Amino acid sequence: MLEQKYINGSGAVNIARSVEQSVASGRFAAGHPLPPVRDLARQLGISGATVAAAYRLLRDRGVVIADGRRGTRIRPAAPITTPTPAPLRRGVHDLAAGNPDPALLPDLQAAARRVRLGRRVYGEALNDRQLIALTRRQFAADRVPSKSVTVVSGALDGIERVLREHLRPGDRVIVEDPCFTGISDLLAVLALAPIAAAVDDEGMRPEALKQALRRGAAAIIVTPRAQNPTGAAFSAKRARQLRAVLRGKNILLIEDDHAGVIAGAPYRTLVTHESDRWAVVRSVSKSLGPDLRLAVMAADPGTVARVQGRQTLGIRWVSHVLQRLVVTLLRDPRVKRQLSKAAKTYEQRRSALKTALASHGVKAHGVSGLNVWIPVHDESHVSAELLRRGWAVTVGARYRLETPTAIRVTVATLEARDATRFAKDLAEVLDPPVRASLT
Repeated sequence: MLEQKYINGSGAVNIARSVEQSVASGRFAAGHPLPPVRDLARQLGISGATVAAAYRLLRDRGVVIADGRRGTRIRPAAPITTPTPAPLRRGVHDLAAGNPDPALLPDLQAAARRVRLGRRVYGEALNDRQLIALTRRQFAADRVPSKSVTVVSGALDGIERVLREHLRPGDRVIVEDPCFTGISDLLAVLALAPIAAAVDDEGMRPEALKQALRRGAAAIIVTPRAQNPTGAAFSAKRARQLRAVLRGKNILLIEDDHAGVIAGAPYRTLVTHESDRWAVVRSVSKSLGPDLRLAVMAADPGTVARVQGRQTLGIRWVSHVLQRLVVTLLRDPRVKRQLSKAAKTYEQRRSALKTALASHGVKAHGVSGLNVWIPVHDESHVSAELLRRGWAVTVGARYRLETPTAIRVTVATLEARDATRFAKDLAEVLDPPVRASLT
Protein backbone atom coordinates (compact mmCIF):
# COMPACT_ATOMS: atom_id res chain seq x y z
CA MET A 1 0.00 0.00 0.00
CA LEU A 2 1.22 3.49 -0.89
CA GLU A 3 0.76 4.76 2.69
CA GLN A 4 2.90 1.98 4.16
CA LYS A 5 5.84 3.21 2.10
CA TYR A 6 5.48 6.95 2.60
CA ILE A 7 3.75 7.38 5.98
CA ASN A 8 5.94 6.23 8.82
CA GLY A 9 7.07 6.99 12.36
CA SER A 10 6.11 5.99 15.85
CA GLY A 11 5.15 9.42 17.18
CA ALA A 12 2.61 12.00 16.06
CA VAL A 13 5.24 14.57 15.03
CA ASN A 14 7.19 12.10 12.89
CA ILE A 15 4.04 10.72 11.25
CA ALA A 16 2.88 14.23 10.38
CA ARG A 17 6.34 15.09 9.05
CA SER A 18 6.33 12.05 6.75
CA VAL A 19 2.98 13.12 5.29
CA GLU A 20 4.25 16.68 4.74
CA GLN A 21 7.35 15.31 2.99
CA SER A 22 5.16 13.23 0.69
CA VAL A 23 3.05 16.27 -0.17
CA ALA A 24 6.10 18.48 -0.78
CA SER A 25 7.69 15.83 -3.03
CA GLY A 26 4.52 15.39 -5.06
CA ARG A 27 3.85 11.80 -3.97
CA PHE A 28 0.54 12.85 -2.39
CA ALA A 29 -1.47 15.15 -4.66
CA ALA A 30 -4.37 17.44 -3.73
CA GLY A 31 -7.35 15.36 -2.69
CA HIS A 32 -5.27 12.28 -1.89
CA PRO A 33 -7.03 10.36 0.92
CA LEU A 34 -5.14 9.36 4.04
CA PRO A 35 -5.92 6.00 5.66
CA PRO A 36 -8.54 5.82 8.40
CA VAL A 37 -7.00 6.25 11.84
CA ARG A 38 -7.52 2.61 12.85
CA ASP A 39 -6.05 1.27 9.60
CA LEU A 40 -2.90 3.39 9.80
CA ALA A 41 -2.47 2.60 13.50
CA ARG A 42 -2.60 -1.11 12.70
CA GLN A 43 -0.14 -0.74 9.81
CA LEU A 44 2.36 1.18 11.96
CA GLY A 45 1.83 -0.90 15.10
CA ILE A 46 0.94 2.11 17.25
CA SER A 47 -2.13 3.44 19.04
CA GLY A 48 -5.02 5.10 17.28
CA ALA A 49 -4.60 8.08 19.61
CA THR A 50 -1.11 8.71 18.20
CA VAL A 51 -2.38 8.65 14.60
CA ALA A 52 -5.29 10.92 15.53
CA ALA A 53 -2.83 13.37 17.10
CA ALA A 54 -0.75 13.34 13.90
CA TYR A 55 -3.83 14.10 11.82
CA ARG A 56 -4.70 16.97 14.16
CA LEU A 57 -1.23 18.42 13.64
CA LEU A 58 -1.69 18.18 9.88
CA ARG A 59 -5.10 19.88 10.09
CA ASP A 60 -3.67 22.67 12.24
CA ARG A 61 -0.94 23.18 9.64
CA GLY A 62 -3.53 23.40 6.87
CA VAL A 63 -2.09 20.35 5.10
CA VAL A 64 -5.21 18.18 5.31
CA ILE A 65 -8.93 18.58 5.74
CA ALA A 66 -11.37 16.29 7.54
CA ASP A 67 -14.33 15.77 5.23
CA GLY A 68 -16.87 13.69 7.14
CA ARG A 69 -17.49 10.30 5.58
CA ARG A 70 -14.91 11.02 2.88
CA GLY A 71 -12.25 10.93 5.58
CA THR A 72 -9.04 12.96 5.81
CA ARG A 73 -7.62 14.26 2.53
CA ILE A 74 -4.75 16.49 1.35
CA ARG A 75 -6.00 20.06 0.90
CA PRO A 76 -6.07 21.52 -2.64
CA ALA A 77 -3.76 24.33 -1.53
CA ALA A 78 -1.61 22.79 1.16
CA PRO A 79 0.93 25.39 2.44
CA ILE A 80 3.92 23.12 1.80
CA THR A 81 3.25 22.84 -1.93
CA THR A 82 4.07 25.36 -4.63
CA PRO A 83 1.26 25.73 -7.19
CA THR A 84 2.49 25.15 -10.72
CA PRO A 85 -0.42 25.80 -13.10
CA ALA A 86 -0.16 24.06 -16.43
CA PRO A 87 0.49 26.48 -19.29
CA LEU A 88 -2.45 27.09 -21.59
CA ARG A 89 -2.14 25.90 -25.13
CA ARG A 90 -1.55 28.51 -27.78
CA GLY A 91 -4.67 30.37 -28.85
CA VAL A 92 -6.59 29.95 -25.57
CA HIS A 93 -7.99 33.19 -24.15
CA ASP A 94 -7.15 33.26 -20.43
CA LEU A 95 -10.25 34.29 -18.47
CA ALA A 96 -9.17 32.34 -15.39
CA ALA A 97 -6.10 34.00 -13.91
CA GLY A 98 -7.85 36.92 -12.19
CA ASN A 99 -5.17 39.40 -13.28
CA PRO A 100 -5.76 43.03 -14.22
CA ASP A 101 -5.18 44.03 -17.84
CA PRO A 102 -1.45 44.85 -18.14
CA ALA A 103 -2.33 47.56 -20.69
CA LEU A 104 -4.34 49.38 -18.02
CA LEU A 105 -1.56 49.39 -15.41
CA PRO A 106 0.67 52.47 -15.06
CA ASP A 107 4.23 52.47 -16.38
CA LEU A 108 6.34 51.51 -13.35
CA GLN A 109 9.62 52.07 -15.15
CA ALA A 110 8.73 55.66 -16.00
CA ALA A 111 7.58 56.28 -12.43
CA ALA A 112 10.73 54.69 -10.98
CA ARG A 113 12.87 57.25 -12.80
CA ARG A 114 11.04 60.02 -10.94
CA VAL A 115 11.33 58.49 -7.46
CA ARG A 116 13.60 60.36 -5.06
CA LEU A 117 15.33 57.92 -2.76
CA GLY A 118 17.49 58.54 0.28
CA ARG A 119 19.75 56.29 2.31
CA ARG A 120 17.86 54.54 5.08
CA VAL A 121 19.17 52.57 8.06
CA TYR A 122 17.74 50.62 10.97
CA GLY A 123 15.79 52.53 13.57
CA GLU A 124 14.05 54.99 11.24
CA ALA A 125 10.29 55.33 10.81
CA LEU A 126 8.49 52.25 9.52
CA ASN A 127 6.27 54.11 7.09
CA ASP A 128 6.72 56.90 4.57
CA ARG A 129 5.10 60.03 5.98
CA GLN A 130 3.80 61.18 2.61
CA LEU A 131 2.20 57.80 1.91
CA ILE A 132 0.52 57.82 5.31
CA ALA A 133 -0.80 61.36 4.77
CA LEU A 134 -2.13 60.48 1.33
CA THR A 135 -3.69 57.28 2.67
CA ARG A 136 -5.43 59.10 5.51
CA ARG A 137 -7.06 61.48 3.05
CA GLN A 138 -8.29 58.58 0.91
CA PHE A 139 -9.71 56.67 3.87
CA ALA A 140 -11.34 59.78 5.30
CA ALA A 141 -13.02 60.44 1.94
CA ASP A 142 -14.55 56.94 2.22
CA ARG A 143 -15.69 57.58 5.83
CA VAL A 144 -13.17 55.14 7.22
CA PRO A 145 -11.55 56.32 10.50
CA SER A 146 -8.01 57.26 9.52
CA LYS A 147 -6.20 58.21 12.71
CA SER A 148 -4.26 54.93 12.88
CA VAL A 149 -2.78 53.79 9.54
CA THR A 150 0.09 51.50 8.63
CA VAL A 151 1.66 49.78 5.59
CA VAL A 152 1.70 46.01 4.94
CA SER A 153 2.94 43.73 2.17
CA GLY A 154 -0.32 43.25 0.29
CA ALA A 155 -3.92 42.63 1.26
CA LEU A 156 -3.53 39.02 2.42
CA ASP A 157 -0.43 39.92 4.43
CA GLY A 158 -2.43 42.56 6.27
CA ILE A 159 -5.39 40.26 6.85
CA GLU A 160 -3.14 37.47 8.11
CA ARG A 161 -1.37 39.80 10.53
CA VAL A 162 -4.66 41.05 11.98
CA LEU A 163 -6.02 37.51 12.37
CA ARG A 164 -2.83 36.31 14.06
CA GLU A 165 -2.90 39.17 16.54
CA HIS A 166 -6.53 38.67 17.60
CA LEU A 167 -7.51 35.02 17.09
CA ARG A 168 -6.37 31.59 18.16
CA PRO A 169 -6.57 28.18 16.42
CA GLY A 170 -10.11 26.88 16.42
CA ASP A 171 -11.79 30.30 16.42
CA ARG A 172 -14.61 30.76 13.92
CA VAL A 173 -14.54 33.38 11.17
CA ILE A 174 -17.53 34.47 9.09
CA VAL A 175 -16.64 34.61 5.40
CA GLU A 176 -18.51 35.33 2.20
CA ASP A 177 -19.87 32.38 0.25
CA PRO A 178 -18.56 32.06 -2.42
CA CYS A 179 -15.25 33.05 -0.81
CA PHE A 180 -11.94 34.22 -2.30
CA THR A 181 -9.57 31.26 -2.26
CA GLY A 182 -6.79 33.29 -0.64
CA ILE A 183 -9.01 33.86 2.39
CA SER A 184 -10.19 30.26 2.72
CA ASP A 185 -6.63 28.93 2.31
CA LEU A 186 -5.33 31.43 4.86
CA LEU A 187 -7.94 30.38 7.43
CA ALA A 188 -6.99 26.74 6.92
CA VAL A 189 -3.29 27.47 7.49
CA LEU A 190 -4.13 29.40 10.67
CA ALA A 191 -6.43 26.58 11.84
CA LEU A 192 -9.42 28.92 11.89
CA ALA A 193 -12.89 27.60 11.06
CA PRO A 194 -14.86 29.38 8.32
CA ILE A 195 -18.59 30.04 8.72
CA ALA A 196 -20.28 30.59 5.36
CA ALA A 197 -22.57 33.59 4.84
CA ALA A 198 -24.16 33.78 1.41
CA VAL A 199 -23.80 36.83 -0.83
CA ASP A 200 -25.90 38.31 -3.60
CA ASP A 201 -25.13 41.19 -5.95
CA GLU A 202 -25.27 43.65 -3.03
CA GLY A 203 -22.84 41.74 -0.86
CA MET A 204 -23.27 39.56 2.22
CA ARG A 205 -26.93 38.91 2.96
CA PRO A 206 -28.13 40.26 6.33
CA GLU A 207 -30.11 37.11 7.21
CA ALA A 208 -27.06 34.98 6.41
CA LEU A 209 -24.92 37.16 8.67
CA LYS A 210 -27.45 36.84 11.49
CA GLN A 211 -27.38 33.06 11.21
CA ALA A 212 -23.58 33.00 11.13
CA LEU A 213 -23.32 35.17 14.22
CA ARG A 214 -25.45 32.67 16.16
CA ARG A 215 -22.67 30.11 15.67
CA GLY A 216 -20.27 32.05 17.88
CA ALA A 217 -17.93 33.74 15.43
CA ALA A 218 -14.86 35.64 16.65
CA ALA A 219 -14.31 37.59 13.41
CA ILE A 220 -15.83 38.49 10.06
CA ILE A 221 -14.07 39.18 6.75
CA VAL A 222 -16.03 41.09 4.09
CA THR A 223 -15.29 42.62 0.69
CA PRO A 224 -17.33 45.84 0.30
CA ARG A 225 -16.70 46.02 -3.46
CA ALA A 226 -15.25 43.88 -6.28
CA GLN A 227 -15.94 40.73 -4.29
CA ASN A 228 -13.97 37.83 -5.68
CA PRO A 229 -15.40 35.74 -7.32
CA THR A 230 -18.91 37.21 -7.66
CA GLY A 231 -18.22 40.89 -8.35
CA ALA A 232 -20.67 41.91 -5.62
CA ALA A 233 -20.57 45.40 -4.07
CA PHE A 234 -22.35 46.85 -1.06
CA SER A 235 -25.32 49.03 -1.91
CA ALA A 236 -25.98 51.88 0.52
CA LYS A 237 -29.01 50.02 1.87
CA ARG A 238 -27.12 46.76 2.31
CA ALA A 239 -24.27 48.48 4.15
CA ARG A 240 -26.79 50.03 6.57
CA GLN A 241 -28.43 46.64 7.13
CA LEU A 242 -25.12 44.91 7.84
CA ARG A 243 -23.98 47.68 10.20
CA ALA A 244 -27.25 47.25 12.09
CA VAL A 245 -26.74 43.48 12.39
CA LEU A 246 -23.18 43.97 13.70
CA ARG A 247 -24.09 46.74 16.13
CA GLY A 248 -23.22 45.76 19.69
CA LYS A 249 -21.49 42.52 18.65
CA ASN A 250 -18.06 41.78 20.14
CA ILE A 251 -16.45 40.67 16.88
CA LEU A 252 -13.32 41.50 14.90
CA LEU A 253 -14.28 43.19 11.61
CA ILE A 254 -11.91 42.99 8.63
CA GLU A 255 -12.65 44.64 5.29
CA ASP A 256 -10.72 43.61 2.18
CA ASP A 257 -10.57 46.39 -0.43
CA HIS A 258 -8.25 44.53 -2.80
CA ALA A 259 -9.42 46.32 -5.97
CA GLY A 260 -9.38 49.86 -4.60
CA VAL A 261 -10.13 52.70 -6.98
CA ILE A 262 -10.55 50.53 -10.08
CA ALA A 263 -13.43 48.55 -8.51
CA GLY A 264 -16.07 50.57 -10.32
CA ALA A 265 -18.18 51.05 -7.18
CA PRO A 266 -18.06 53.44 -4.22
CA TYR A 267 -16.56 52.22 -0.96
CA ARG A 268 -19.14 51.61 1.77
CA THR A 269 -17.61 50.61 5.08
CA LEU A 270 -19.18 48.71 7.97
CA VAL A 271 -16.86 50.42 10.45
CA THR A 272 -18.60 52.86 12.80
CA HIS A 273 -17.56 54.92 15.81
CA GLU A 274 -18.78 52.01 17.94
CA SER A 275 -16.43 49.52 16.26
CA ASP A 276 -13.88 48.26 18.77
CA ARG A 277 -11.60 45.88 16.84
CA TRP A 278 -11.45 46.41 13.10
CA ALA A 279 -9.19 46.81 10.07
CA VAL A 280 -9.66 48.02 6.50
CA VAL A 281 -6.95 46.72 4.15
CA ARG A 282 -6.58 48.47 0.76
CA SER A 283 -4.20 46.95 -1.79
CA VAL A 284 -2.62 48.56 -4.85
CA SER A 285 -2.18 45.22 -6.66
CA LYS A 286 -5.14 45.49 -9.02
CA SER A 287 -4.72 49.21 -9.69
CA LEU A 288 -0.94 49.79 -9.80
CA GLY A 289 0.37 46.26 -10.31
CA PRO A 290 0.58 42.97 -8.35
CA ASP A 291 4.37 43.05 -8.15
CA LEU A 292 4.38 46.11 -5.88
CA ARG A 293 3.20 43.87 -2.99
CA LEU A 294 1.94 46.79 -0.94
CA ALA A 295 -1.27 47.64 0.87
CA VAL A 296 -2.28 50.29 3.37
CA MET A 297 -4.32 49.50 6.43
CA ALA A 298 -6.51 51.64 8.65
CA ALA A 299 -7.45 50.04 11.96
CA ASP A 300 -8.17 50.68 15.59
CA PRO A 301 -5.06 51.92 17.45
CA GLY A 302 -4.53 48.64 19.30
CA THR A 303 -4.55 46.58 16.12
CA VAL A 304 -2.13 48.91 14.34
CA ALA A 305 0.21 48.80 17.34
CA ARG A 306 0.13 45.00 17.40
CA VAL A 307 0.74 44.67 13.66
CA GLN A 308 3.63 47.13 13.68
CA GLY A 309 5.14 45.51 16.75
CA ARG A 310 5.12 42.11 15.08
CA GLN A 311 6.52 43.59 11.85
CA THR A 312 9.58 44.86 13.72
CA LEU A 313 10.32 41.28 14.80
CA GLY A 314 10.17 39.94 11.25
CA ILE A 315 10.32 41.92 8.02
CA ARG A 316 10.85 45.11 10.11
CA TRP A 317 9.24 47.34 7.48
CA VAL A 318 7.84 47.38 3.96
CA SER A 319 10.53 48.63 1.57
CA HIS A 320 10.61 52.42 1.40
CA VAL A 321 11.59 52.08 -2.25
CA LEU A 322 8.15 50.58 -2.88
CA GLN A 323 6.44 53.10 -0.60
CA ARG A 324 8.02 56.05 -2.42
CA LEU A 325 7.15 54.51 -5.79
CA VAL A 326 3.49 54.20 -4.75
CA VAL A 327 3.45 57.84 -3.59
CA THR A 328 4.94 58.95 -6.90
CA LEU A 329 2.33 57.01 -8.84
CA LEU A 330 -0.66 58.16 -6.82
CA ARG A 331 0.37 61.81 -7.09
CA ASP A 332 0.85 61.71 -10.86
CA PRO A 333 -2.11 63.26 -12.77
CA ARG A 334 -1.43 60.90 -15.68
CA VAL A 335 -1.71 57.90 -13.39
CA LYS A 336 -4.95 59.25 -11.95
CA ARG A 337 -6.37 59.46 -15.45
CA GLN A 338 -5.10 55.96 -16.16
CA LEU A 339 -6.84 54.58 -13.06
CA SER A 340 -10.09 56.31 -14.03
CA LYS A 341 -9.80 54.81 -17.50
CA ALA A 342 -9.18 51.37 -16.03
CA ALA A 343 -12.27 51.55 -13.81
CA LYS A 344 -14.45 52.59 -16.77
CA THR A 345 -12.95 49.94 -19.05
CA TYR A 346 -13.53 47.13 -16.58
CA GLU A 347 -17.11 48.32 -16.09
CA GLN A 348 -17.68 48.31 -19.86
CA ARG A 349 -16.24 44.80 -20.18
CA ARG A 350 -18.39 43.46 -17.35
CA SER A 351 -21.49 45.02 -18.88
CA ALA A 352 -20.64 43.76 -22.36
CA LEU A 353 -20.31 40.18 -21.15
CA LYS A 354 -23.48 40.24 -19.05
CA THR A 355 -25.44 41.79 -21.92
CA ALA A 356 -24.12 39.20 -24.36
CA LEU A 357 -24.99 36.37 -21.96
CA ALA A 358 -28.46 37.79 -21.31
CA SER A 359 -29.17 37.73 -25.05
CA HIS A 360 -28.81 33.94 -24.81
CA GLY A 361 -30.87 33.68 -21.62
CA VAL A 362 -27.84 33.11 -19.40
CA LYS A 363 -27.85 34.77 -15.98
CA ALA A 364 -24.59 36.26 -14.70
CA HIS A 365 -23.49 38.24 -11.64
CA GLY A 366 -20.91 40.99 -11.33
CA VAL A 367 -21.54 44.67 -10.56
CA SER A 368 -17.94 45.64 -9.79
CA GLY A 369 -14.34 44.49 -10.11
CA LEU A 370 -12.74 42.15 -12.61
CA ASN A 371 -14.91 39.03 -12.37
CA VAL A 372 -18.30 37.71 -13.43
CA TRP A 373 -19.92 34.72 -11.71
CA ILE A 374 -22.06 32.47 -13.90
CA PRO A 375 -24.22 29.68 -12.40
CA VAL A 376 -23.98 26.39 -14.30
CA HIS A 377 -25.20 22.84 -13.60
CA ASP A 378 -21.87 21.05 -14.11
CA GLU A 379 -18.91 23.40 -13.71
CA SER A 380 -16.26 20.81 -14.57
CA HIS A 381 -17.99 19.83 -17.83
CA VAL A 382 -18.60 23.45 -18.79
CA SER A 383 -15.00 24.42 -18.03
CA ALA A 384 -13.63 21.54 -20.11
CA GLU A 385 -15.92 22.27 -23.05
CA LEU A 386 -15.05 25.98 -23.01
CA LEU A 387 -11.34 25.12 -22.93
CA ARG A 388 -11.85 22.94 -25.98
CA ARG A 389 -13.37 26.00 -27.70
CA GLY A 390 -10.46 28.25 -26.69
CA TRP A 391 -11.61 29.76 -23.36
CA ALA A 392 -9.98 29.15 -19.98
CA VAL A 393 -12.31 29.84 -17.03
CA THR A 394 -12.20 28.92 -13.35
CA VAL A 395 -14.51 26.30 -11.85
CA GLY A 396 -16.43 27.52 -8.84
CA ALA A 397 -15.53 24.58 -6.60
CA ARG A 398 -12.47 26.37 -5.17
CA TYR A 399 -14.64 29.29 -4.03
CA ARG A 400 -17.88 27.66 -2.99
CA LEU A 401 -18.65 26.60 0.56
CA GLU A 402 -22.39 25.93 0.42
CA THR A 403 -23.56 27.81 -2.68
CA PRO A 404 -24.51 26.10 -5.99
CA THR A 405 -22.11 25.31 -8.84
CA ALA A 406 -20.82 28.08 -11.11
CA ILE A 407 -17.81 29.30 -13.10
CA ARG A 408 -15.79 32.48 -12.62
CA VAL A 409 -14.85 34.54 -15.67
CA THR A 410 -12.25 37.30 -15.41
CA VAL A 411 -13.27 40.09 -17.79
CA ALA A 412 -10.13 42.22 -17.44
CA THR A 413 -8.91 41.54 -20.99
CA LEU A 414 -12.24 40.53 -22.58
CA GLU A 415 -13.07 42.92 -25.41
CA ALA A 416 -16.72 43.36 -26.45
CA ARG A 417 -16.33 41.36 -29.66
CA ASP A 418 -14.78 38.49 -27.71
CA ALA A 419 -17.57 38.70 -25.11
CA THR A 420 -20.13 38.12 -27.85
CA ARG A 421 -18.28 35.03 -29.09
CA PHE A 422 -17.75 33.70 -25.55
CA ALA A 423 -21.44 34.12 -24.70
CA LYS A 424 -22.43 32.19 -27.82
CA ASP A 425 -20.02 29.37 -27.02
CA LEU A 426 -21.17 29.17 -23.40
CA ALA A 427 -24.84 29.14 -24.39
CA GLU A 428 -24.16 26.23 -26.75
CA VAL A 429 -22.30 24.35 -24.02
CA LEU A 430 -25.09 24.91 -21.48
CA ASP A 431 -28.15 24.21 -23.64
CA PRO A 432 -30.45 24.68 -21.83
CA PRO A 433 -29.01 27.67 -19.95
CA VAL A 434 -28.98 27.92 -16.19
CA ARG A 435 -31.09 30.74 -14.79
CA ALA A 436 -30.12 30.30 -11.16
CA SER A 437 -29.23 33.02 -8.68
CA LEU A 438 -26.18 33.14 -6.44
CA THR A 439 -28.05 31.20 -3.76
